[in-house]
Amino acid sequence: MREELKGPKVENVAVAVVQQINMENHPEYLVYLLNLREDIMEGIIINSTGYGENANTGEKIKTSTLRHCIEVLLPNEAAKIEPIMEDVFGISNEYWVSFWIDEVLYDKKFIFPPESICEKNLKEIKILGAKGILIQ
Repeated sequence: MREELKGPKVENVAVAVVQQINMENHPEYLVYLLNLREDIMEGIIINSTGYGENANTGEKIKTSTLRHCIEVLLPNEAAKIEPIMEDVFGISNEYWVSFWIDEVLYDKKFIFPPESICEKNLKEIKILGAKGILIQ
């Protein structure tokens, strides 16, 4: 691929799945976009989808594609994207993030592999003040 078609490298941006305890005292999971840059991210578009196959039957699985927009994300700020159901932890969960910084378009896919979202992989994410899984 020609270098000029690849676009600029995305650095210091992350997607995290965070576990929180709800009012019924059960764990729930939320997906966040983190701006770990010193720049303001603008015009953010996020496409999320899940895909894989059922481990028992081998049947192909694909979730609906959801689209989210965030107008602005300041430096060292996080924004909630969506809740995520435990039912889809057994498949790949992809978040394709596109955004503008100083009139330059950036985009990157963040993929949580099957079974990567689990209790044993949770680590403290300081910017969110919670435990979760972080993909950069």
